[in-house]
Amino acid sequence: MSSRAFFAAPPNARAYPLHTPRGAFAVVDSPVPPGVEPKGTVLMLPGFTGSKEDFTLLHEPLAGRGYRVVAVDGRGQFESDGPAEDESAYAQDELAWDVLAQAGALEGPVHLLGHSLGGQIARAAVLLDHSPFRSLTLIASGPAQISDSQQQRVKLLRDALAVMGMAEVWEAILAMGPPEEVGGPARGIGGMEQLRRRWLGNKPAQLRATGHQLCTEPNRVAELAAVPLPSHVLSGAHDDTWPVALLDDMAVRLKARRTVVPGAEHSPNTDQPMPTARALADFWDGLQPNTD
Repeated sequence: MSSRAFFAAPPNARAYPLHTPRGAFAVVDSPVPPGVEPKGTVLMLPGFTGSKEDFTLLHEPLAGRGYRVVAVDGRGQFESDGPAEDESAYAQDELAWDVLAQAGALEGPVHLLGHSLGGQIARAAVLLDHSPFRSLTLIASGPAQISDSQQQRVKLLRDALAVMGMAEVWEAILAMGPPEEVGGPARGIGGMEQLRRRWLGNKPAQLRATGHQLCTEPNRVAELAAVPLPSHVLSGAHDDTWPVALLDDMAVRLKARRTVVPGAEHSPNTDQPMPTARALADFWDGLQPNTD
């Protein structure tokens, strides 16, 4: 079922399955409008319990700056299919190879962007092969595992998924008063019923496997720093999932551009979309040929 039944689509966007050698992935694709000089393509990866709709408010301003935006549901997320119970299908390397296949299905080197869990998957893809990418942007995505408090919430979710159905777990999530990293509603993409339907589209094995990754991810900053790819670390001014100080330090180690978006927390893309889009486009503009 199309996400457009649940979420408001960006202007002029097209929702379709992006076919790759590793299967089809649901995307929302916003072209550069007529009269605007095309500057490149951006591939956006959502976070844990998230979806391509988390980037809805970025499409129009980025397309207006010359960037085609392609936001994707990863394997087992919302509208992209995947096994319901086989957690091995969602090993981080498997998801990273999916990203490389998605990039290959788009035209030319792409700017890769990942939010939260999506940032760690993006990092894994770049470490496998950076050649399909023009740059890497990590939004609210830290150097290693998530904070202790968030690990406890993710563990509760994983334990619940082992014994309860998806609808039952959704009700338990609401009762828990979830943070965004455990399914809290992101502003700008729809009401609670839309979010519930998105939740029910996720595959339980994907949530269990990626939840485990969030709690056990090693620090791979040194590896990433050795990759010759321009990088950008962007976050809100406050983040319970990875403390902002950790993101500051990671940016220094990566020699990355660093942006802190005032008034935003773990999801600058929904909390403060316009300044977030401006910071993203400014970074990419600086990488264009013949620019200072």
